[in-house]
Amino acid sequence: MESETLFTLGEPAAATSAVAGSSGVGGFTPVGPDAPLPVRMRPASLDELVGQDHLLAPGAPLRQLVTGDAPMSVILWGPPGSGKTTIAHLVAAATDRRFVAMSALSAGVKDVRAVIDTARRQRRSGGPPTVLFIDEVHRFSKTQQDSLLAAVEDRTVTLLAATTENPYFSVISPLLSRCVLLTLQPLDDAAVRGLLRRAMTDERGLAGALTLDSEAEDHLVRLAGGDVRKALTALEAAAGSATALGAGRIDLATAERAVDTAAVRYDRAGDAHYDVTSAFIKSMRGSDVDAALHWLARMLVAGEDARFIARRLVIFASEDVGMADPSALSVATAAAHAVEYVGLPEVQLNLAQAVIHLATAPKSNSATMAIGAAIADVRAGRGGAVPRSLRDAHYAGARGLGHGTGYRYPHDDQRGVVRQQYVPDDLVGTDYYQPSQHGAERSVATRLPLLRRIVRGLAAPTTTPPVSGRAPARPGPEETQLTTADAEVTDEVGDRADGKGQQ
Repeated sequence: MESETLFTLGEPAAATSAVAGSSGVGGFTPVGPDAPLPVRMRPASLDELVGQDHLLAPGAPLRQLVTGDAPMSVILWGPPGSGKTTIAHLVAAATDRRFVAMSALSAGVKDVRAVIDTARRQRRSGGPPTVLFIDEVHRFSKTQQDSLLAAVEDRTVTLLAATTENPYFSVISPLLSRCVLLTLQPLDDAAVRGLLRRAMTDERGLAGALTLDSEAEDHLVRLAGGDVRKALTALEAAAGSATALGAGRIDLATAERAVDTAAVRYDRAGDAHYDVTSAFIKSMRGSDVDAALHWLARMLVAGEDARFIARRLVIFASEDVGMADPSALSVATAAAHAVEYVGLPEVQLNLAQAVIHLATAPKSNSATMAIGAAIADVRAGRGGAVPRSLRDAHYAGARGLGHGTGYRYPHDDQRGVVRQQYVPDDLVGTDYYQPSQHGAERSVATRLPLLRRIVRGLAAPTTTPPVSGRAPARPGPEETQLTTADAEVTDEVGDRADGKGQQ
């Protein structure tokens, strides 16, 4: 019978055993007494599956998949240790369907087509339907995923695919549309705790040979981070240490010695990478310095490239802090330089300082909004010729073309600001930059309307008489007189240029 020659290509490490107590089902390696504890404790029935209550209701797609009531193709999406491979084992053991397991890490198009061809021949001869389990399906290329489409469409095979990455990014749309997407959640602390206690007493586990102190149990639950495989692996290591010491119980010290590093759910090339980065940026934007430091630590512990973190800080300094604290960009740039100059692990201090500065700084996205509006106008075709007075006049013949004619040199005016058109004709009067009232930008918000009034030659709405001695050094007939406020602001402009008016 052809089903006896199942294509068990590149069996994934997490999917190399059958349901406990079986002699090997659907190409999965049978469970031996020396199998790892997570393998031995894999649920033998759907009723033993915990942590996915939203998928276990009567008539829910997961139950239909396991019992074979409906031949639907399914993509299981969830973090490591959430039960994807366990569900595959349950499907393999629960019905008389032919079950084929393969891993996208090593299987290719030829292997997939071989399974499909065999499944097609069996169906034509009245044989059982085939369930094809593909672990790490996101590692299949587009071509490899394309090879599944026709067989899934006509139900030559029922596809059961597992992935830890967002399928909306990692699985092609035609395949995704032919499958039911089931999202598995990380196990909560209560579920992990329950599975640890089951493993302590179950015959498949430690069979009551040891006891587990509550403090040690809390430590294992915390280290697991929702990954039950991690929790059971840590329990097995702690049990081994306790047995070697001749102890009858696993205390906190034993658990800490056995496993001293928490699981960090983070994949530099996967979906968690973007989620953690997003939380990092949003925490700084929201001025929650403590949360920002947590996400920074999460990235550092997981081995994220420090250069990536530094680049995000440099971007953030202008995108979200901007003119509210102009020094933020210098701080972020210095941190980026420190990454190259110092390197890890010491550069984590420089990154932390930059994160603290950015998270606690006043916030303004005025620079982001300003350049966005300007780019939108350019892409929409707004603009025009460079004003003749601003054109390059340094080469021979330029003056004859009128280039530079009428240009007024601002430094010839004692205020350093003159009336002059700097934008194309169809953008006259357009305001892109809208300063906030936060931090250092508050003074800019006061000064900017007056600068625009001078540059654009607008009448000053004032009842205050002009201040003597403030006339332009080279006044033009069109020059607008300055109010007292105008004079003070342009003085400040000059002071800042001299370094006197720094905030």
